[in-house]
Amino acid sequence: MIKAKHSFDKEFYRSMLFIAAPIILQNFVNSFINMLDTIMVGRLGEVSIAAVGLGNNFFFFFNMILFGITSGCGIFVAQYWGKRDILHIRQATGISLLVSVLVSLLFFAVIQISPQLVLRFYSDDPEVIAAGEGYLRIVSWSYPLFALGMVFGLSLRSVENPRVPMIASVVSLLVNALFNWLLIFGVGPFPQMGIRGAALATLISHLINCIILLAISYQKKLPPAGKLKELFGFSKDFAARFLRIGAPVIINETIWSFGITLQNAIMARAGTDAYAAFNITGTISNLTWIFLMGIGNAAAVLIGKKIGEGNRETAFAYANRCAKLVPVVGILVGAMLWPLSLTLKFFFNVSPHIITQAQYMLRFLTFMYPFNGFNMLMVTGVCRSGGDTVYSAVADVLFMYVLSLPLAAVATFMFHAPAIVIYICIMSDNFGKALMLFLRLKSRKWLHDVTK
Repeated sequence: MIKAKHSFDKEFYRSMLFIAAPIILQNFVNSFINMLDTIMVGRLGEVSIAAVGLGNNFFFFFNMILFGITSGCGIFVAQYWGKRDILHIRQATGISLLVSVLVSLLFFAVIQISPQLVLRFYSDDPEVIAAGEGYLRIVSWSYPLFALGMVFGLSLRSVENPRVPMIASVVSLLVNALFNWLLIFGVGPFPQMGIRGAALATLISHLINCIILLAISYQKKLPPAGKLKELFGFSKDFAARFLRIGAPVIINETIWSFGITLQNAIMARAGTDAYAAFNITGTISNLTWIFLMGIGNAAAVLIGKKIGEGNRETAFAYANRCAKLVPVVGILVGAMLWPLSLTLKFFFNVSPHIITQAQYMLRFLTFMYPFNGFNMLMVTGVCRSGGDTVYSAVADVLFMYVLSLPLAAVATFMFHAPAIVIYICIMSDNFGKALMLFLRLKSRKWLHDVTK
């Protein structure tokens, strides 16, 4: 029985809070620790903060490909969770684990063979490239560990158990912050390693995250924690079905993240100062974006579960409710960026000109949050949970490549525009994307049961 259109659905909001709150807390700690990392690295100067930022761009590209793989896994896990089909949950986790680790080894190999080639894609500053090389060679050892942790973390959230990945993430991030402080500055008996110390701290934290995730999952015998034959004993038909639904998501995230990489490369070519401001903006905005991500992740689980149960009308009602909720939350949390922009000078040891550029970017982003939040919800929380991966992939990247990237490139290379103008060009794709996704939501064509 569907609730009245304007009734307050206690079950929906209770379930949303149960799933979203640990994810928000986990992401808040993650963003806060990352901000501390940036602040600590920022004490070393503009070159160090730019070098770590460029190194993290390559990691972001890797991360988004993994997110595509695990999102494809999440579609199956959430819907099979609605059917309480534990075997297929483990098989979906196993496929995701196999592909993710292979991808992580490929990215590791690229860094170990030629880190300078990667860095030169983003910047031609020899000081930044030299500093970034040492950082990447160390941090790349954490890639397989990150892949393992990401697969298990998302699978656990998809079976409505977000607390375990939250605990693992919070502990590992605190470890990361501690070793950053010890190794960047050389506290006590620890050597002063600069940004190479930040890389080593990241490696240690990912190892801790994996140990905690696997230990708790197998001790409590949670649904994704299967034996090797359960994880990897999937049939060819199941693997083909997984890839048919998951491949568009992987391609989507690969193309989208490459677009983000191009955005970073364009901003870096606008100058080290412009890129430092862009990096600071991303670090600060992550503190508020976590609320929208929490809702989006929770929506994917709840909608996917209802589809798996065969309750399509409730799934559609949940999607509409989230589509109304997220823009409102976007307005509220986006407003937090304005006062946060006034605090930058107290935390970042960079020139006043860079602080001013970052403030302009954050204040513009305030007005974009309702659109950005709606688009994120529709792509990752609604369309993917319903197996509508091809349409969401097209909507996600179309306007980026035909509008925002060309505009940003023209503004940078032809007109040598200020950083804020380039940033506005980068954000311009969100309006067309929002219209495409709104029409898809109302059409109901995104609703598919991928378990059949």
